[in-house]
Amino acid sequence: MDLQLSPSLIESVRPAVERLIANSVASRLAELDDTIWGEAAQPEASIRLGWIGSAQDSVALIPDIVKLRDEFRASGIDRFVLCGMGGSSLAPEVIAKNSGIELVVLDSTAPDQVASALIDLDRTAIVVSSKSGSTVETDSQKRAFEVAFTAAGIDPAERIVIVTDPGSPLEQDSRSRGYRVFNADPKVGGRYSALTAFGLVPTGLAGADITRLLSSASSIGSSLAFDSEDNPAIWLAAAMAGNASVVDKFLIETDRLPGFGDWAEQLVAESTGKDDRGVLPVVVTASAPELANPAADTVRMGFGPLESKYDLAFRGELGELFLVWEFATALAGYLLGINPFDQPNVESAKVAARALLDSPQAKREIKFVDRGIEVRTSGFDLIGATVEAAIEQLLALANDRSYFSFQVYLNRPEYPQFEQLRDVTASRTARPTTFGWGPRFLHSTGQYHKGGPKQGIFIQITGEHGHDLAISDRPFTFGELITAQAEGDANVIAENGLPVLSLHLTEPLSQLELIKKAIAS
Repeated sequence: MDLQLSPSLIESVRPAVERLIANSVASRLAELDDTIWGEAAQPEASIRLGWIGSAQDSVALIPDIVKLRDEFRASGIDRFVLCGMGGSSLAPEVIAKNSGIELVVLDSTAPDQVASALIDLDRTAIVVSSKSGSTVETDSQKRAFEVAFTAAGIDPAERIVIVTDPGSPLEQDSRSRGYRVFNADPKVGGRYSALTAFGLVPTGLAGADITRLLSSASSIGSSLAFDSEDNPAIWLAAAMAGNASVVDKFLIETDRLPGFGDWAEQLVAESTGKDDRGVLPVVVTASAPELANPAADTVRMGFGPLESKYDLAFRGELGELFLVWEFATALAGYLLGINPFDQPNVESAKVAARALLDSPQAKREIKFVDRGIEVRTSGFDLIGATVEAAIEQLLALANDRSYFSFQVYLNRPEYPQFEQLRDVTASRTARPTTFGWGPRFLHSTGQYHKGGPKQGIFIQITGEHGHDLAISDRPFTFGELITAQAEGDANVIAENGLPVLSLHLTEPLSQLELIKKAIAS
């Protein structure tokens, strides 16, 4: 593991490094000291430090995972789908992308995206990952596969694998149905679960070398316990949060390590975005305009050798990086004076979505329709009745601490072109810009948007779905669910006093070009 910082960054964060060392925070963390983050955080911290030993504790899972993998292979099952959200899906996605294995990650309620996963059932097994089983997205996806397998003449118990906490309602129900169940460590929160059953079961079944993953994490674990300038987690924590009154956003470019930025974004944003404090991760590509012309409130991070476009750069194996970032995020919580293990604002969007499912007539008013795009706004005055006017007025709200955030509730594999909006907006505004696919971001950056510094300016994009899909024994469809999730989150953001522009598209690709042009002009 190699971590390099520019001389200017070393100088600016050294006081934070010295503070962490002087207060023995790293060694206390390694010793499972749950008092680090204060009395108010202690009850939660006391049940959320299991990840520190996950690299060693999870080795016991490997034989059972390998045995089941071989059983599936012998039966001709070679396609695996992961139904999970947030921490249950992002770490497996990184592992799969960097292991050269096929793993279909279903972390959406878009009906056409769910339907696209319900194929090739004769060679498919699914992993359903949820700590409690109450996550509405994962429960709905599980129900869809149960119906599909049964309709195809396949016993769901032969193809559905469950990863959940011991004693959870999901475990009890699954064992009664004869499903295979892997128990995760209940003392590990979702976003810190990369090296637990949540990260290992789906990727191990799909063929990843999970032994090497755990071995690489174990190899660096002891060095993270030292209160020393040789500890990379201390420097990373200081770079993230050591000067947050001036620098509270970091750009993370992970082209060399696909998917890692999305995992790190979830880990840091959900851990630090609370009590109006936090640091915002901004996932970018190597061509991002912010790397060449960084704003004063940002730090640039990348993977590989330290180059002029980075302030900090990493080199290391994936298991090492998982553990370093988890340690650093917990240390960053100490520097910020917040609890890095709770997520008090995530629930607000779930409650709002549930309310809209119960009372769908309570939707926000449509301001106007322009060229087939329905426009809704909250939190700012709107003059004019064109998409261009609405976008221009939203962009004008930015100041030198603002960030823009795109939240796109469309079929992710079908519409990757929408990610172009991030660079277009960053280039026009010279402000950090994030991009999230809904509803999965609700389980990650959704916490930061509501609980972090009140700096966000939000553009929400929804669209028509090719067809809807029923959810067994539920009074709503996937289409109704994703619509309620989008509308509910927009309502909660607006209630927090932040501006939201919502655009509902009827012809996504052609209307994307209209939006890009309006932003760029």
